[in-house]
Amino acid sequence: MADVFSSNAFLAQTLAAKPANTPNVSGVRTEEQAEQVAKEFETFFLGQIIQGMFAGLDGSAGPFGGGAGEKAFSGLLHEEYAKVFAKGGGIGLSDQLKGEILRLQGIDTQKDQG
Repeated sequence: MADVFSSNAFLAQTLAAKPANTPNVSGVRTEEQAEQVAKEFETFFLGQIIQGMFAGLDGSAGPFGGGAGEKAFSGLLHEEYAKVFAKGGGIGLSDQLKGEILRLQGIDTQKDQG
């Protein structure tokens, strides 16, 4: 089974699409910047997954249904969940993305220099 995340075409298409509030790789010039963008992308990705997880739930049901307030702020809650997950190590996506960003931008890593 092919690893989807190591596919150059998939990564290039994903990074080039740049929907609103996605990380931007065009300004990456250092390894630290690549790491930051990769972590931002993983956080964004996790946020999309979490949003999908909660999409089918009816939060207004039951005695503690949130009503309009829940609808208005659930996206922010999902974003915060994603930030916490990514800060705790995420799913390992940022490490792979960092390597690909560096390779696509033609940046030498510290490992390559040593």
